[in-house]
Formats: sequence, structure tokens, C-alpha cells
Amino acid sequence: MEYRAVEQAIMERGVEWNFEPTLDRIAALMDVLGSPQDAYPIVHVAGTNGKSSTTRMIETLLRERNLRVGRFTSPHLVSMRERISIDGVPLSEERFTEVYLDIEPYLKMIDDQGRRLSFFETLTAMAFAAFADAPVDVAVIETGMGGSFDATNVADGTVAVITPISLDHMDYLGPDVATIAGEKAGIIKPGATAVLAQQQLPAAEVLVRRAVETGATVAREGLEFGVLSRELAVGGQLLSLKGLKGVYEEVLLPLYGAHQAGNAACALAAVEALTAGEEPLGIDLVRQAFLNVTSPGRLEVVRRGPTVLVDAAHNPGGVQATLEAVHESFGFGKLIGVVAMFADKDVQGILELMEPMMDEIVVTRNSSPRSMEPDRLAALAGEIFGPDRVRLAERLDEAIDVGIGLADEEGEHSGAGVLIIGSVVTAGDARLLLKAGEAT
Repeated sequence: MEYRAVEQAIMERGVEWNFEPTLDRIAALMDVLGSPQDAYPIVHVAGTNGKSSTTRMIETLLRERNLRVGRFTSPHLVSMRERISIDGVPLSEERFTEVYLDIEPYLKMIDDQGRRLSFFETLTAMAFAAFADAPVDVAVIETGMGGSFDATNVADGTVAVITPISLDHMDYLGPDVATIAGEKAGIIKPGATAVLAQQQLPAAEVLVRRAVETGATVAREGLEFGVLSRELAVGGQLLSLKGLKGVYEEVLLPLYGAHQAGNAACALAAVEALTAGEEPLGIDLVRQAFLNVTSPGRLEVVRRGPTVLVDAAHNPGGVQATLEAVHESFGFGKLIGVVAMFADKDVQGILELMEPMMDEIVVTRNSSPRSMEPDRLAALAGEIFGPDRVRLAERLDEAIDVGIGLADEEGEHSGAGVLIIGSVVTAGDARLLLKAGEAT
């Protein structure tokens, strides 16, 4: 079986929100596979925004300690293989195919019981199996959409990290922040350490209550750990971080924005919580690890002259953090937005956040069938920006060309920039079109 056929077979299994929310299917599969998720300690990461970046930072810190690390993230930008990485490298097409074929008979066994496994459940099982087979010393696992009934929650994390929670996927997770937090809090298990990013009060109350109920140790950003200071630096920011076991100064993080500084603090606390003993991590280790951090599609510079940024933000909380980081770190004289979003997102709310920050906007579609039609997006944008500030392009490549052209009109010394934003799919499509490289 070739890789493309495997990829197609997995995609045909359907998205998780079309399935009953239960761990029964994935638990049955893990049982017949011999419970590979129990073969190594796990750092489990949930939240609304910042999960992938935080997961990558945790992985990089652990790898700097000479540990073999498995990383499971979602969604992918370009290739499905990005979701399952070992030693910082996505599985090769050959290895990805081998792992699928290894578990395929067991998938069929569960399917035949009337419990057909979803796309995400299948990839989760593949990740757990691949990590056990490697074997890895530790796995860093990002949830898909929620927490309690997310397929990854068949595993028990030694450390549970909850990144900032805001409104997203309300049709599936609940109508308000507290309800969504209750779902994500499900990854906090008895005896674990819960590393909690700064949260809105309703979310914080739910998360702490869950930690108390399970007897988990609580570490809260701004109290037990956090960002002591941050200042702009070439290519990112210079941080002073308070960890659970020490203070780490002059840490260069090659990512932009206060939100990424917060993610770094959470990652550091998570690794400290996983590490036995009371001694802090070595400062040289911490500095080198953060210097090596990458987060493709997260305010990533993919072109210079004019500067073109790509960001995967797709909900109001994420878009707000991105726009603040752009304003702080780049200070463009003029900002052109290239925007493609899913129709089921808070499109109006996102456009309203963009309007004060963007001089003009080019609306288009991405490669997903869930993408909002450009003419409908243009109509919504016109009501908020005014029709004179909105351009329409039927395809993303055309929209990027228009956006770059508008920036070029200002002249090379004007400081104009282009921000491509609206969806993980939009970010992935743009990276592919602009040849930004594989998202390792």
C-alpha cells in the first residue's frame, strides 16, 4: 500500500465531531494493541490557543536533555505526517505507511464491532503505537479539539498543560468559557501536575476545581511560575522566566508576541514538573532549547521585501494575540490582510478585530470545503471595513499576489507588510505556495 492510499484511507474515516463523543472506541483499540500509550510518560497539552507552539517548546526542552521524544500535534499545515514526529522529525512516508498497516487489522476488528474509528482516533492510535515501537523516553501529546472525550485522553498524562481557553468549537464543546474549560479539564488526572496558563476567571475556577477533585498538584502562570520580563530582540524576544525550580534570565525566544512568552513559561514549568529532583534545569540548556524552537505557521516570516507573515489564528482570542504581536514586533507603516476563513467560525468577530489594525484586506478561499465563499466573506468584510478597503480574489495564490502588490505600491521604504491569516488550512496553503519548507 502506498502512502497516498494510506492517507486517503485515513481521511475517509471522517472527522471526530460526526461521531458520538466517547473514549470507548479508542480504548477498545488501545486494548487490542497492548496499551502502547502506557509505555512512556506523557505530557498532555490542551487549551484553545497556543497548544501546538507549547507542545513544540516542551519537546525541544526535553530533546535538549538528550531524551528521545515523540510529538503528536494537530491539525497539520501541509502533510498528515507532521502530526507524528520522533526526535523532531515527522515520520517518513514509508514509516507512516508501515505504522498504519501494523494497526489496520485491529482497526478493522473494532470497526466490525459496529464502532467505526474516526480520522483523529486512527491517527492518535498510530502515534501511540509509533512512539512505543521507537521507543521514546517521553511523549508530548496535543489534544485535538477538547479534552475529556478527545481520543488522546485514553492516556494518562504525568503532566497536564492547559493553555489559554477562549471561545471556539462552541457547537461541540459548549456555549461559554466555563463549559469549555470543563471539557478541557478532563485531561487532568489523579496525581498529575496541572500546569495552567493565565485564564479568564470562569475557566480558572473550573480548572482549579478539577485539580482539587483529582488530587493533582497545581502550578499557575503568574503565581508559581511565569514571565518576569520580556523585551523585543532581533528575530524574537528576550525573556526572563520564573520556573517552578528557578529563575532563567536572558532567554532568547525566536517567536513573536506576549502569547508566545506565556507559552514558553508553561513549557518550562511542564518540563520542570516532569523532571525528578529539586534542582533547576541548567541555564545553558534552557537558553539553547528555546533558541532552537520553531513554530511553523505561527506568525512566521515567509518572505522579505515586502515582509509577508503567515499565521494560523482562527478564533477571536488567537487573532487578537496575533494582531498585538504584529503591532509590537513589526510596526508596519501599512498592513495588508489576506484572509480566508471557515464558514463555521466567528467570522464577524474576527473581522471586527482586524479592522483597526489592517489598512486593506484581500478576501479569498483556502483549499478546504469548509472555507467561506469569497463573495460572502467580501460582503461581511465590506460592512465592517467599508467597500473601498476590501479586495476579492477567487484563489489564495491570486490573493497573495494582490496583497504583495498593494504593499509594493507603498515603496520599499514604507514599511508595508502582508499578514496571511484566518485558518490553519490557510496558513498551510500559503506556506506551500510561498515554498516556506516542510513543517518539521
